[in-house]
Amino acid sequence: MSVAMSVDAAFAKMNGLGNKIIVADMRGRSDRITPDAARALNADAATGFDQIMAIHDPKTAGTDYYIRIINCDGSEAQACGNGTRCVVQALAAETGKSQFTFETLAGLLLAEELPDGQIRVDMGKPRFEWQAIPLAEEFRDTRMIELQIGPIDAPVLHSPSVASMGNPHAIFWVDQDVWSYELDKFGPLLENHPIFPEKANISIAQVTGKDELTIRTWERGVGLTRACGSAACAAGVSAARTRRTGRNVKVIVPGGPLQIDWRDDDHVLMTGPAEWEFSGQFDPATGLWAKDTTAEGA
Repeated sequence: MSVAMSVDAAFAKMNGLGNKIIVADMRGRSDRITPDAARALNADAATGFDQIMAIHDPKTAGTDYYIRIINCDGSEAQACGNGTRCVVQALAAETGKSQFTFETLAGLLLAEELPDGQIRVDMGKPRFEWQAIPLAEEFRDTRMIELQIGPIDAPVLHSPSVASMGNPHAIFWVDQDVWSYELDKFGPLLENHPIFPEKANISIAQVTGKDELTIRTWERGVGLTRACGSAACAAGVSAARTRRTGRNVKVIVPGGPLQIDWRDDDHVLMTGPAEWEFSGQFDPATGLWAKDTTAEGA
């Protein structure tokens, strides 16, 4: 990708385990991608996405780039692990570098492309205090809070673990196959529940092996997604907190596996792939775009 010198900006359509990502090059520009442009890009079948990862010039000394994260409904997100992996792959191909420091709304993210092509992102430290998640009322133990869907005497989902990975997450633990739950029905209700003043990402999680989880996620501002990196991290650390697994766990999302390692220094590392699909140019104000038919990669 190169710095755009005209109205249009360069972008790469990518995915992280099926999590649909647009990596947009906004370096050297003073404008921003508008919510209308984001919604227009999402409405097009070719460019429909879960998140836009907009690469801006750095704001803080010692960082490589500022990353603005935009959901498909035009709202902003604090963190996106799968999108960060896509950014790393695109920038590594362009610059030849393998390690990057990004600034986001959630803070600094350290990320690197490994020799085998996998990409590891340091997602930072999880937060478990009710104010930091945030929740609308106090819960001293966020390993399990009072929240349920369904009849009071036979709830379908209940007692989630909650955590922040830079954005709020609720993980409902189930014994049955995660595909047996109507997450498309319950997700919107739980995302917008009053207990979550900033809304929340909602995951259903099942322990499916020794140090292995399977999850599905309703992503805040997005809906059902094939992969949510921060949800995989939140599920991994919550599984360890509730003694369901150890601190190193494989989390299987609909798009495939992610490795989540909760280190002794409290940082959570997420490792997984990224995939390039095609590149093009777009107008950050309107979302009008054209495919680059000459490029072989981002």
